[in-house]
Amino acid sequence: MKLTVFLLTVIFLQANATGYAQKLSLSLKDRPLEDAFREIKKKTGYTFFYKLQMLEDARNVNLQVENTDLEKVLDIIFKDQPLTYELVNKTVVVKAKKHGSGALMVVQPEAAPALVISGKVTDDKGSPLPGVSVQVKGTSKGTQTNGNGEYTLNGVDDKAVLVFSYIGFQTKEIPVEGRSNIAIALQTGALGLSDVVVVGYGSQSRKELTSSVTSVKSEDLNRGPINDPAQLLQGKVPGLNVTNSGDPNKTSTMILRGASTLRTGAAQQPFYVVDGVPGVDISLIAPDDIASIDVLKDAAATSIYGTRASNGVIMVTTKRAKKGTTQLSYSGYVGFEKVANKLKMMNGAQIRDFVSKNGLAFDPVDDQNGNTDWQKEVERNTGISHNHNVSVSGGTDKTVYNVSLNYFKKQGIIKGTQSERINGRLYLEQKAFDDNLKLGFSLSNSVTNSDNIPNLQVTELTTASNSPENTNKGYLLENMVKYLPTVPVYQADGSLTENFKREKYFNPVGLQTNAFSKLQTKAVVANVTAELKLPFGFKYNLSLAWQNIQRNQGTYYNSYYTTNYGSLLPVGAVNGLAYRSSYQNTNTIAENYLTYDKKLGQHSITALIGYSFQEDGNGDGFQSNNYNFPSDALGYYGIGLGSNGANFRTDWGNTYYTKLRLISDYARLNYNYAGKYFLQATVRRDGSSAFGTQNQWGYFPSVSAAWNITEEGFMKGQGIADELKLRGGYGVTGNSLGFDPFISRLQYGTAGYFNNAGAWVTAIGPTQNANPDLKWEKTAMSNIGLDYSLLNGMITGTIDVYKKKTSDLIWNYPVPTTQYPVGTLTANAGVMVNKGIEVTINVTPVKSKDFSWTSSLNLAHNKNLIESMSNERFKLDSIPLMQPDGGGQTGATLQLIKSGHPIGQFFTFKYAGKTADGISQFYNAKGEATSNVSSLVNGRDYYYAGNAQPKLLLGWNNSFTYKQLSFNFFFRSTLGNQIFNATQADLNRPATAAINNLPVSSANESAKDVNAYRYSSRFIEKGDYLRLDNATVAYTFKNISKNFRSLRLYVSGNNLFTITGYKGIDPEVNLGGLTPGVDANNFYPKTRTVLVGLNATF
Repeated sequence: MKLTVFLLTVIFLQANATGYAQKLSLSLKDRPLEDAFREIKKKTGYTFFYKLQMLEDARNVNLQVENTDLEKVLDIIFKDQPLTYELVNKTVVVKAKKHGSGALMVVQPEAAPALVISGKVTDDKGSPLPGVSVQVKGTSKGTQTNGNGEYTLNGVDDKAVLVFSYIGFQTKEIPVEGRSNIAIALQTGALGLSDVVVVGYGSQSRKELTSSVTSVKSEDLNRGPINDPAQLLQGKVPGLNVTNSGDPNKTSTMILRGASTLRTGAAQQPFYVVDGVPGVDISLIAPDDIASIDVLKDAAATSIYGTRASNGVIMVTTKRAKKGTTQLSYSGYVGFEKVANKLKMMNGAQIRDFVSKNGLAFDPVDDQNGNTDWQKEVERNTGISHNHNVSVSGGTDKTVYNVSLNYFKKQGIIKGTQSERINGRLYLEQKAFDDNLKLGFSLSNSVTNSDNIPNLQVTELTTASNSPENTNKGYLLENMVKYLPTVPVYQADGSLTENFKREKYFNPVGLQTNAFSKLQTKAVVANVTAELKLPFGFKYNLSLAWQNIQRNQGTYYNSYYTTNYGSLLPVGAVNGLAYRSSYQNTNTIAENYLTYDKKLGQHSITALIGYSFQEDGNGDGFQSNNYNFPSDALGYYGIGLGSNGANFRTDWGNTYYTKLRLISDYARLNYNYAGKYFLQATVRRDGSSAFGTQNQWGYFPSVSAAWNITEEGFMKGQGIADELKLRGGYGVTGNSLGFDPFISRLQYGTAGYFNNAGAWVTAIGPTQNANPDLKWEKTAMSNIGLDYSLLNGMITGTIDVYKKKTSDLIWNYPVPTTQYPVGTLTANAGVMVNKGIEVTINVTPVKSKDFSWTSSLNLAHNKNLIESMSNERFKLDSIPLMQPDGGGQTGATLQLIKSGHPIGQFFTFKYAGKTADGISQFYNAKGEATSNVSSLVNGRDYYYAGNAQPKLLLGWNNSFTYKQLSFNFFFRSTLGNQIFNATQADLNRPATAAINNLPVSSANESAKDVNAYRYSSRFIEKGDYLRLDNATVAYTFKNISKNFRSLRLYVSGNNLFTITGYKGIDPEVNLGGLTPGVDANNFYPKTRTVLVGLNATF
């Protein structure tokens, strides 16, 4: 941003606390005019607005006045100058003086000799900073500080301005004013009300912000072996719940301020905007390339994105090059991962003892005097992670560039799982036509290779209705914990130990080593931008972006697998089974908008109007499969060599290609009076091809306001509050994320298969009803917030209170087949409400030359409620959810969505203890205890048994620095939630101990208890935990050599310890979406990581 814009902003943020009639005394002898400005500002508080070039012809000032009016002093100073002035509020606007016919009056100055300037640059603790860019403003002349922070510049004009800039520090501009020695201390970049945050289609000063936005700078993002960018924000943003898995190929789930839809997947996730391009695949961006992330929370901030904004908007800004000498940077680490916690299963001796004491007996095949730890056999001893990032940047006043390359590799702790990614990014920027035109080009490319084990995990969660059960269930990790430890992995002849008498009871190592799956994801996004400054305060922006994502996957089950584990595969597959698929999705995005800035005295107006077009093409590709191969050597690469039989049906995968269009108009108006009162109004109109013909267009308005209390006269001199801003807003947003473009249309598809003359033929029939009245869900949100800075910035933070009400919830409602081709209709009916409060507190208890301590705490509470499930047309009493699908649990559900209750409500049998014989019993609807489970009815005899939603989310960060040594630790906590330990329930089967291993916790169970595993309130536990998420010790070397600017060495630990009473493998289970808090089939262990890394700048 140009200095002019910055100064204008400063001017019109000043409050008119006093009038013009100030008197002052001043003595100046042959001093530069700019010195006079400084002295007047110091004595009166008035700000001077001018361009430095205007002072090039100014004469020195000689002045001696006592108790004289300000305007008279100004008249004297400007009398013989080629300049004049105008008083605007508490600002002196300096102008060029007109002469005669209007030509500028020019006064020839005396020639000033060129200077040799030297000095030293340090940080705020006095340590020298090597590699600081020292530039003469407006010229190409510049240098860098040496290893001692020293610099020398020759031939500098005495009226020049030096610009000192360094990554991680605030840029500083210092006028030369004839001096030959200039030493300065740079301040580290700290987040305050004067910072700029990125909002939709622009940026705003935090001081002027009227909405709820949380900003996280690159240095504050989570670090470590992060394979999913969502993990960067875990615990850093109040109200944002991020849950990650130990699986390197599994993405995290995110939810902001509670669920706002009954749909799942992408419909629950925030919307990403990367460098102004909406909907960009965040995996394209390496964490090292991110400069900041701004999370837009309330409707006042997000409504500019209309139908995609109900879940919040995450604005990602990548690092941009700065003019100056070419800079080379490297950052990298190597990480070592160990299993943080594992399921405590019985060893060989323990299970034999249990079987013996309970009068059970092994099949001889199942007891071969072994003592195998199957978790240890399937897991790696140590997983290795690598990350390496190289960037080169630099440029001139007209052209800047940035190029970066990132390599990331993470081994999963389960053998055969791995994620490997290469990211490349290029950014170019060119200014032209006296800097009135700025052209930009960015290109990002990513290739991710994911290795996995087919059938790794059983389908985790299914819904009792409206979700088809995934038939391709995985059994590797389930067998890892259930397979008896009493047998060895291999027999003496080298063959795998197996017992094929039992269904789907397979050697875990056999499942792991006889099949593999590889997925390659290629993603590219190109973006061309143009910014044109126009007369009268107008500016035009254009952005054209194109994104393409290709996914190529191959899976192969070898002949051993198809022969021995065939029950997990399609019927008839023998001698190897191969799948190959290739799909691509393409997004084309055009954004153009016009902004207008106008300042009239104490009034400031910024207006924006724009148009957006986006077209998404999804599902362009194919899938094929084959079996019966002559050899396993080629895997899926030889898919054409198979010879299938007559009963074989090719699985073509996705059978249709879709296009979705979104056309939008939007506008925003910002008004600022005297830096005290702020008003913002936004509206967006979206048109989407996904919705019914009657509701393809929607309007999404918002309005917000803020009051900067500390600018009021009654706050002057109070000495406690530096900044105190009250804000409030209301707006409406929509949710069209995750929609099938054909969701509102009558669809025909596969309706089964029939055998025609020995060949299987696909039957075609209706699969989805049309609904021309289908529309997007609408979320109305109100937000009241307070931003504060106290005691000279020692304490800063925010407080936000919100209410989020979503109406027209979409669900598949039952309809009569006498009126519709299909028995369900996707329609709008329900209402859901979230209420909450968020608090951030940042404190700097100690800050001295050598030592500093900063502490940041964020807290969030959210309360959810389903107000209704039905309307006049569509009726639904409740939605039973959560079928973890454990053996013998058919029809059992764990949660219920029902009007008057929150999401995450556990609804199951109530445990009534054990009978005298040690058999589990449960209460029926009448309150009678019974062990006869056949007399109990799912649903009828269920009880409400607590809720999975946490009462409080907490993140606490502390940073200590002593000279060049730093220490940081970060705690994360979830409090007040409950977890249904379905994993423990499914493993707790004492009656079958002779055929399935047991947890150690089952040692006191009775083999007579055939009800021990039944889902009930017995397995509901407190989910509270406090986790030391990260601790880092670092040392920075600043005095290495002339060309070696800095070196930072660090050791970091992730997931170091967890304090919890929860008995499962990890208390961090999914707390978002429709089915929070169920720990089902949670076998993939999370890891504890130690990193050793460095950051170097040349």
